[in-house]
Amino acid sequence: MHFPSAGGSGARVDPAYLDRYVARAVEAGAAALGFGLAPVHHETPRALVEACDRHGLPLVEVPPQTPFTAVARAVWQAMAEARHRELRRVTEAQQSLASAAARPEPVPAVLRQLAHHLGGWAALLAPGGGELYGAGSRPGPAVRAALSELARVVRPLAPTQPPAPHATHAPAVPTPADHPSAAPPPAARSRAAHPQPARAQPARSPAARAQAAGPAPSSATDTVGGGHLAAYALAGGVPGEGLVLAVSAGRREPADHALTGVATVLLSLLTGPYQGTADTDRSAALVRLLLGARPEDVANLLVGPVRPIAGASTQAGTETDPAPGTERSGPAGPRWTVVHGHRRGSGPAREAAPLAAASLAAALGTALVDADGDAVRALLPADRRISAQPGWTLGVSGAASTGELAVADAQAAGALRRAVANRSGLARHRSGDAGVAALVAPEEARAHARARLEPLLDSPALVETLRSWLALHGSWDRTAVALEVHRNTVRQRIARTAALLDADLDDPDTRMDLWFALRWL
Repeated sequence: MHFPSAGGSGARVDPAYLDRYVARAVEAGAAALGFGLAPVHHETPRALVEACDRHGLPLVEVPPQTPFTAVARAVWQAMAEARHRELRRVTEAQQSLASAAARPEPVPAVLRQLAHHLGGWAALLAPGGGELYGAGSRPGPAVRAALSELARVVRPLAPTQPPAPHATHAPAVPTPADHPSAAPPPAARSRAAHPQPARAQPARSPAARAQAAGPAPSSATDTVGGGHLAAYALAGGVPGEGLVLAVSAGRREPADHALTGVATVLLSLLTGPYQGTADTDRSAALVRLLLGARPEDVANLLVGPVRPIAGASTQAGTETDPAPGTERSGPAGPRWTVVHGHRRGSGPAREAAPLAAASLAAALGTALVDADGDAVRALLPADRRISAQPGWTLGVSGAASTGELAVADAQAAGALRRAVANRSGLARHRSGDAGVAALVAPEEARAHARARLEPLLDSPALVETLRSWLALHGSWDRTAVALEVHRNTVRQRIARTAALLDADLDDPDTRMDLWFALRWL
């Protein structure tokens, strides 16, 4: 109020004085300036209006009858309402993220929910910067390139390590990522648009800025084309080799930073390894096997307390009950079930295959998984309930002891072929009575099988084609689907098989004899 003036008219006000005053208010982070009329001034000085216009600072003229406490009360009420809206939004978003993490395919579900609440794009990036999963409105190449650069900057946060500084452009004022409790005021945005020459800095890449700032941060932000970008390293990895959560949105609010932090924690838990007691026992079992122990001696260490994740669905019309007589353990040790899985459709990128296999393993309730691209083999205690899983075709063996796992593996492979041929989500090995096969001694049966099928033993493709063709009742199309070959290839292989065996495959007796031989083989 007490700047140089004459009679309050503002005619003799020093414009340079007011310009410095407004500039200092903007530099201090003022969102607006309220000028109260009476008792000192009867009108707002024109020089003050012009200075606020130059610096982009909103100017509000307060009438004389408005008490100062009313202004303060209105401001605090508006702040309280904004805070309430923010807390409600964060709470609702946290609940949706937690629900997404409990779904059968949790990683894509969490990313979809995060992108929805941010109103932008969320992606999980591989160590090399490649996209594993993405959700939301996909940004352009320039934004994706900037996010890949941010991903190379960040590094995982160790459990006992304090957070490292944020890597970001050198803004004139703090950003919400630096101070998640308050958004930048309008004055700050105005000043960022009109930087002072004395504070201008040369443009540098996020990697260069992070290197100049010291240790690599666990998160980094940038701005490209008016959009806000951020990258967060997931816990559990090492610098340059861990997964990164990348987000792009048109706005950046304090709640957005909090939601992204929640998603980072959830994704770290979903994608990172956890070494619990059961994992230690399984590692010990593997070491003992490599050092010469018998499988029967270490089988008990493999049975851990892993259970299916919450939200793993049991779909209507699918088989869910374990096979009869599948007790978990017995006199010969634990009983097992082997599951073969094949991922349907295009699915995520091949780099994400381990994450897809991990999601399937969690849904089945086991950590004993062998994944190879889109194919997965899993080993479960025989008392586990197995249901169809979205995006997967499964074949399930009968219960087997530790010494019978090779037989169970073949059973699961056959069940998977049948599921693929029938276009069903899950098929089980049909165990039944042995019938006439039990009348033949196993040694004699195997000898007969080798002699009967000897012309085919050097061609596994012919043996497998004959097995599938007989199992599917001579259907060319279903056999082609099961083997993933053309139906003409099936015809050619069966014709070749008939010629090598010198057999009439239209004769049901011949088919029965060959079927038993294949079983004994």
